[in-house]
Amino acid sequence: MEELNKRGLKDLDLKGKKVICRVDFNVPQNKETGAITDDKRIRAALPTIQYILDQGAALILVSHLGRPSGFEEKFSLQPVAEHLAELLGQEVIMSKDVVGEDAKAKAADLKAGQVLLLENVRFHKEETANDRAFARDLASLADLYVNDAFGTAHRAHASTWGLANYLPSAVGFLIQKEIEVMGKALANPERPFVAILGGAKVSDKISVIKNLLGKVDSLLIGGAMAYTFLKAQGQPVGKSLVEDDKLELAKELLAEAEAKGVKFLLPQDHVVAKEFSKEAEASVQVDMGDAYMGMDIGPKTVEAYAAEVAKAGTVVWNGPMGVFEFPAFAQGTEAIAQALAKSQAISIIGGGDSAAAIEKFGLTDQVTHVSTGGGASLEFLEGKLLPGIDNIQDQDARRTLAAGNWKMNAGSPKAALKIMQALLAEADSFKNEVIIAAPYTALSDLAQATAGTTIRLAAENCHQEDKGAYTGEISPQFLADMGLHAVVLGHSERRQYFKETDALVNAKIKAARRWGLRPIVCVGESLEEREAGTTFDRIKSQVEGALQDISASEMNFITIAYEPIWAIGTGKTATNEQANEVCAFIRKRLADLYDEKVAATTRILYGGSVNDKNAADLFAQSDIDGGLVGGASLKPDSFAVIAKA
Repeated sequence: MEELNKRGLKDLDLKGKKVICRVDFNVPQNKETGAITDDKRIRAALPTIQYILDQGAALILVSHLGRPSGFEEKFSLQPVAEHLAELLGQEVIMSKDVVGEDAKAKAADLKAGQVLLLENVRFHKEETANDRAFARDLASLADLYVNDAFGTAHRAHASTWGLANYLPSAVGFLIQKEIEVMGKALANPERPFVAILGGAKVSDKISVIKNLLGKVDSLLIGGAMAYTFLKAQGQPVGKSLVEDDKLELAKELLAEAEAKGVKFLLPQDHVVAKEFSKEAEASVQVDMGDAYMGMDIGPKTVEAYAAEVAKAGTVVWNGPMGVFEFPAFAQGTEAIAQALAKSQAISIIGGGDSAAAIEKFGLTDQVTHVSTGGGASLEFLEGKLLPGIDNIQDQDARRTLAAGNWKMNAGSPKAALKIMQALLAEADSFKNEVIIAAPYTALSDLAQATAGTTIRLAAENCHQEDKGAYTGEISPQFLADMGLHAVVLGHSERRQYFKETDALVNAKIKAARRWGLRPIVCVGESLEEREAGTTFDRIKSQVEGALQDISASEMNFITIAYEPIWAIGTGKTATNEQANEVCAFIRKRLADLYDEKVAATTRILYGGSVNDKNAADLFAQSDIDGGLVGGASLKPDSFAVIAKA
């Protein structure tokens, strides 16, 4: 994700709404007094907070603080509430709990312009377990969800990922800035593009290095991780920290850099000591003696690295050059920070220790951007999806969707994985959103294979009850616990062979939504109905029956798929115009049932023998937003064409 295609604050109608906003108020405190010693994370959220209030909304804030084990008074957010009140110049109401009676009562009474801060969300183990029932309870407090906690966006927790399954969602201004700045640097950098990586271990930065080798012009390595590369080159490293099990990998990365024409710079000299200690005596060595360990980059290395920074157009820095916590070994890190401050380049500091260093040296205001997320910015540089952002609704609500339905095919994990691995190999080139609905028997293995990828999983059906003596059925909670994204409901074959009614489909939609699943709801007419001229009557009754008592807000999570049963296995073919005509009719019915906004933003798929030959023309129709694909989805080469159509 190198650009942000998610809804932002300005895409939401906030007036008169209650907004629950995930923020990152995990701030450092004085251990004795509890006083906040650094409030930059709180200040970073102020633009989003103020905008929401200015738009006439009531605001509920959610955050964690520290790593509590159950309820621990020392991790209460009360000091944060008091500090935030000072910054905002207004009262910040504080709840005694998160989803208990006090939080519910205060959320219910909250008026436009008021702010409620819930108690530490990590007092509940359900938060980090990403429990969907807990997320549902949180969602019940509000109408809309905003995520502005970039520092936790790499975590799939109930308040960072789960809330987006229940409420219309958007990212706040902080996340928007983080992704736009870092995304542009990675996708379209001013050149030369220089990356500076430090830290202790190569293993911590393997994915970052691999991702950056295809993008940067120069890669500068510092910190203890440099010594693994130096040893791989046969250079003396004394007692320095080395990952011996990563020496072959280091050689491979060096060879890859050479093959790609990337300048890969390693320290030429070193600030060393005989022991890892704040009081250790420092000296500079080029060829390190056996009794010494590297603690910082030396002056020649500083000069070489600073020269690369001076001519750069874009610089990304993640990780210190040495043990900058010890004054005697902080010069290298400070020199790089000074070089960045003097540079005319777009300079991005990737959170964590690098952010701490740039602040320690008083240079925060002299660089372009300092990320508020340590782990999140690192994973972003690795090219990973950040779950807390990925689950936010797309800016284009009708982004083309290629949904594969494998039916009773590829039911064995081995067969399913083979198809999925072929699709994953092509996934970076897919233009459309991709969902695969696979047999239950393969879902567990596929869930592991697709975790952290752009391909999402769906089930082909679920039961309408959460639990009970329904032998052989699969409850929506089971699917939610597996981390599934969606479920196909009311498929034509289930309607035909199992006599599923509109009322049953409606019950299943409601059950799926209770557990945060996103239904793909199928409607369609038979050959007899088509020939009798009752197509639109049949579609109308199916749409109305399936969506009975489904709110307009819930339509944010529902996709409709039109399946012309008469064109499946009959030798007859629907023209593009016939397919689009029915999809347009469905959209008109949605406008009548809800309003024009719901009609304009609901995704409608076509499910009549979509293949790699006809997909592009079908998806180009005005009211067709993708396809529910059968046989072609089992052929990776064919489905890849559809996913790019």
